Amino acid sequence: MKAWLAVAAVLWLLGAWVPAHASIRVDVQGVDGAVRDNVFAYLSLKRYATLDDLSADVVERIYQRGAGEIADALKPFGYYQPTVTGSLKVEGANWVADFSVTPGPAVMLTAASVTLTGAGEGEPFLRELLDAHPLRAGSQLDHAAYDHLRDELQRRATANGYLDAHFIVNELVVDAAALKASATLALETGQRYRFGEVIIEQDAVDPALVKRLLRFHAGDWYDSMALLRTQFALDDTRYFQMVVVLPGDRNSEQLTVPVHIDARRNDRHKYTIGAGYDADYGARTRLTWDDRRLNRRGHRLHLETIISQRAQSATATYIVPIGDPALEKAQVDLTGSNSALADVQVRSISLRPSVTRVRGHWQHVNFMDFLRTESRAGGASLHDTLVVPGVSIAPLPPTFLGDTAGVGVGHGLFAEVLGSFTGLGSRSTFLRLHVRDDWRVPLDRKWRLLFRAELGATAAHDFNDLPTQYRFFAGGDRSVRGYSFNSLSPVTDVAATPTTVAQLLRTGGKHLAVASVELERDLPRGFAVAVFADGGNAFNRFGDPLEFAAGVGVRYKLPFVSVGLDIAQPLSRNGSPRLHLNISPVY
Repeated sequence: MKAWLAVAAVLWLLGAWVPAHASIRVDVQGVDGAVRDNVFAYLSLKRYATLDDLSADVVERIYQRGAGEIADALKPFGYYQPTVTGSLKVEGANWVADFSVTPGPAVMLTAASVTLTGAGEGEPFLRELLDAHPLRAGSQLDHAAYDHLRDELQRRATANGYLDAHFIVNELVVDAAALKASATLALETGQRYRFGEVIIEQDAVDPALVKRLLRFHAGDWYDSMALLRTQFALDDTRYFQMVVVLPGDRNSEQLTVPVHIDARRNDRHKYTIGAGYDADYGARTRLTWDDRRLNRRGHRLHLETIISQRAQSATATYIVPIGDPALEKAQVDLTGSNSALADVQVRSISLRPSVTRVRGHWQHVNFMDFLRTESRAGGASLHDTLVVPGVSIAPLPPTFLGDTAGVGVGHGLFAEVLGSFTGLGSRSTFLRLHVRDDWRVPLDRKWRLLFRAELGATAAHDFNDLPTQYRFFAGGDRSVRGYSFNSLSPVTDVAATPTTVAQLLRTGGKHLAVASVELERDLPRGFAVAVFADGGNAFNRFGDPLEFAAGVGVRYKLPFVSVGLDIAQPLSRNGSPRLHLNISPVY
């Protein structure tokens, strides 16, 4: 008591000259990791630390709570007999609160029992929790582990149809004086329910189409994730403005749960306009128009125009849902484009019918390109009319439609094989493979590693006859930074014409190899910083030299726009640092 009176007296004297806007610095010694984090979460001093209008009396009162708050913060980890000492002083214009913590001996579990009874006692999704749970006699008491096991058992049981599941015993007994504790959980699962009648209210498309979007059917075992995946599938169609998928009151006699789906139709037409800038294409504008419901069968029409300083395109897309409408479709794209690929100007018009199917967690697209193209390099001009069949494959995102299952690949894996031969109108018989992928590896809440790789290979009877848009280029914002867009390419000696001189022009390569590694750290207020290294090239022979660059970048992320600024220095050839700027709308 005398110590507290002394502290109060000092605070009263200091209060006469300590500014009212002083803030508080808090330091805690003796604990670390999750225990330290929990101490700071409990401490009132930490929550008040950034306020700038604290009086001496307020600081004194919240400091006096500190020892008790720290003791409470240690109990969930099994420490019921800690020793806490502290001091409070003034440094400059700020309060400084220091605490020293000795956790003391930990409470140990002397008995732990977790049991299941009822129809679900043998369910694998429950048994695996029991086999892996950390509540073992002889282990240190951990309140969080007990709470997690209890809550997860209840959640898994009810999510998978055991809607009457309840704990017969839910008991954690702590004898703090004896440093002993016992934990007992006994879950009675009850009977498992099935989905009952499904009532769908909507007037946007044919009822049969909506039924094909359901992730469950009457008679299936009840599964809350199936309801969520249905919600996502209906939302993703864009036919509906609002979708509500709700289970009704369960029938305890029939062991069924009815489901009611209310879907309100969306506006039929949607118009969007967006503007952005990046170092690859310069300023750009994107205009789109969507007819979300051409008819009751769910057909859609999408028109898109992209205009930038270095490329222009217009595309009309007609989409027909097939199979599972959330995942599969037939589609026709008609595209006209004009773009610069290094030193080659390419104009083309193409028609691409395609069919998208899903097998397991993989999405396959079979397509056929009917293409008319003109390539201009120097004073030369080449025309091609050809048919190019191909197939691409990509994994469904691990959480697509609410599904938590996934495959062991990166987030952006894409692989495509296409080719043609002279019998289909091409001047060149060729086969081309293109693969790219990226991985994001979280290191902790603020740090992460990003990896990116891209490979391409071409087998061609006569590569000189290969149309430019099927050749590979490297360099730019999304390739080897430090080099301009599509600037990394083999060169071709173009002979002189009556109106031009002989030139060495970058006309694309047979093969491609690009890789990047980036270390990124989040900062407050939506900012992030990064350091990176890139390497790669487009080339005609494996073994040709690669180009390398390294640099630093800053990112600023908002809900509707993303801004990235990178400065990259070429390492494998002489050159000045290059700025890569990307301002993109987030749709």
